[in-house]
Amino acid sequence: MIDLRRLQDDADYRAGAILKGADEAVLDQLLAAESSRRAALTKVETARAEANAASKAIGRAAPEEREAKIAEASEMKASLATLEETMTAAQATVDELALQIPNPAHDTVPPGGEDDYRVEHEVGEQVPEPALDHAAIGEKLGIVDTERAVRMSGSRFAYVLGDAVRVQFALVQYAMSKLLGHGFIPAVVPVLVREDMMVDAGFFPTDRDQVYELEKDELFLVGTSEVGLAGIHRGERLDAEQLPKRYVGYSSCFRREAGTYGKDTSGLFRVHQFDKVEMFVYSHPEASWDELELLRTLEEEIFTELEIPYRVITVAAGDLGNAAAKKYDIEAWIPSQQQHREVTSCSNYTDYSARRMGTRVKDDGGTQILHTLNGTAVAIGRTLLSIFENHQLDDGTIAVPEVLRPFAGGLEAIGPT
Repeated sequence: MIDLRRLQDDADYRAGAILKGADEAVLDQLLAAESSRRAALTKVETARAEANAASKAIGRAAPEEREAKIAEASEMKASLATLEETMTAAQATVDELALQIPNPAHDTVPPGGEDDYRVEHEVGEQVPEPALDHAAIGEKLGIVDTERAVRMSGSRFAYVLGDAVRVQFALVQYAMSKLLGHGFIPAVVPVLVREDMMVDAGFFPTDRDQVYELEKDELFLVGTSEVGLAGIHRGERLDAEQLPKRYVGYSSCFRREAGTYGKDTSGLFRVHQFDKVEMFVYSHPEASWDELELLRTLEEEIFTELEIPYRVITVAAGDLGNAAAKKYDIEAWIPSQQQHREVTSCSNYTDYSARRMGTRVKDDGGTQILHTLNGTAVAIGRTLLSIFENHQLDDGTIAVPEVLRPFAGGLEAIGPT
């Protein structure tokens, strides 16, 4: 949730929200609603003190005055109840408007939309167009079967089979091993969460159309283990000495992919169910930008060690998600498309979702909202297809990157199933 005091007092903070598409009229409505809420709160606190004093006066009153004192206290309680209703309504208005405002973009984020990203650098030699794209070679080797999956579950589902499964779990173990070496705490998280958790993590209301809902149970399937990791310290106060607190989560993830019909429908690029190894950091506000660079460095190390050409971009303000103040995308080179495509990303949410979750840090200066960050270490499906395309061999098999072989029982190549 946006910092209302900064929105009122800091022109750059307000400009960062507008850069991400915030409606100036809504910003003004929000500030007006917050002013009304504060005024209502002041009236409630004054009336509550007066009502408490009136209640205490009953016990001290002479017998002949007691009836009048009781009547006076009752009237004050009724007036307090009315004021509390007004304050509750004012708070609801503030909450409703605040949920519409994105986290302001950091001043290093380029303006513009989807095509206005800034390329930071490119790494690796771009592989020429292969004989087969990832979907075709997956089908030829019998390691990805979408046809049977469609018969069972509908479009955008897939069976992953044979040696590809060995490489999938090698990716998980490799990523986990690397991150444990950097002090990350491993976690397997719930993939079904309540609506209030989706709101507090920053995904609702903006991304609701991408989420599967189990209406009968009032639960939602997560699109990333980030949601579960964000909830670990919900409502808690951490000591500064505990930070940074880094987690690495593994889970299956689910996305409806609403609005993407006809795009990337073959293979593993845009499916409804996939697995991810996700990084999540609770940081002191003064250190969060250094933590973002660490997440980016780790993601780059992974793709360098997997021998997959990639580039890093800084996403433009208009293409940022609601919660991110800044986001890097790691885009792998996809030879069959002769272009880079996003495979992982990392973001600094600053205090945006932590404010909703009530997650704080205590240091020598007192207590304040901490910062949260997230980044995908390995999105399994997209990483697999990047390996399929960039490591095809002349004999029609796929070379397993050397860094994965110890985690795959020494497997050197993905052969036919």
